[in-house]
Amino acid sequence: MCLCDLDLRSDEEFAQNLLAQINGACTTLMISVGHRTRLFDIMDGLKPSTYQQIAEVSGLQERYVQEWLGAMVVARIVEYDSESRLYRLPPVAANFLTRRAVPNNMAASAQFVPLLGSVEDSIVECFSRGGGVPYEAYGRFHQVMAEESAQTVVYGLQSAIIPMVPGLHERLQEGISVLDIGCGSGKALKEMAKNYPASHFTGYDFSPEAIAVAYAEAKGLANLHFEVHDVASLEDSRKFDMVTAFDAIHDQAHPDRVLAGIRKALKAGGLFLMQDIRSSSHLEKNLDHPFGPFLYAVSCLHCMTVSLAQGGAGLGATWGEEKALEMLQQAGFAQVQVKRLEHDVQNNYYVCPV
Repeated sequence: MCLCDLDLRSDEEFAQNLLAQINGACTTLMISVGHRTRLFDIMDGLKPSTYQQIAEVSGLQERYVQEWLGAMVVARIVEYDSESRLYRLPPVAANFLTRRAVPNNMAASAQFVPLLGSVEDSIVECFSRGGGVPYEAYGRFHQVMAEESAQTVVYGLQSAIIPMVPGLHERLQEGISVLDIGCGSGKALKEMAKNYPASHFTGYDFSPEAIAVAYAEAKGLANLHFEVHDVASLEDSRKFDMVTAFDAIHDQAHPDRVLAGIRKALKAGGLFLMQDIRSSSHLEKNLDHPFGPFLYAVSCLHCMTVSLAQGGAGLGATWGEEKALEMLQQAGFAQVQVKRLEHDVQNNYYVCPV
């Protein structure tokens, strides 16, 4: 059964849709530039200004600022008065494109498009020869993921994530041992270590680069420890009271081994808390997913391929809630609650007590 009814569109309608997709992709690239150059943040505090004034305040080159502003104006993001030749970032745009807009800063997420585009040649080769593209090929991956984590995990830790598990706040205050799987640069752990000095926190990640950044930013926190560690070979047994995995399991080469290792690493009465992409394991149920094209693209260009590069399962970002629940049960988590949080519309939170 055909679910999309593409043949019902006219040639013109189909062509217009394709044109909108190409224009949207190009706008996203320019939004990423605006984020990285901090132009959105600078314009948020400016009265209507010429491109020369914006360039002067930002310390950037006039010609580049002028061309970037042109892209933002035709994309209906920046306002332009043709008589005065003044540009203005309207409040509604600032509410979604500036660093003050966390957790709604979509400009930070726009960085994934150029990041993933940088490996296109290697991905095209994989279509013919198989295999995958390794983590090391993604130049700014940890930096971009750290910003994404700041919007979903770090932002909501105290206000939403920890409170959704009854008694967890009190246990952390009293002092428990916590492990974070695939911790990256450790922003979530640093937030918890700062707020719960009686608890001890450990982060595992197989990237030496990420762990180096984590240690550099964790100075002064004696209850925080990081290790370069392949989490597919966890040897800890009944060592931790809580294990967390924030947007990490679907990227793993061997997610079944990781989940089984997590179950083994937990003490009796422990808790596994997993944040992962909110989607279905069935393609037809993702047709109306608000992030559908984005998720499948990210999966093909990163999540799936980095797993395949390690000879792994290649689950991908859209492994889905059904598959996640199946794998959690197989790993020994018999009672799993799936929760959703208002500030994080892209992820599910799986609460898995032991």
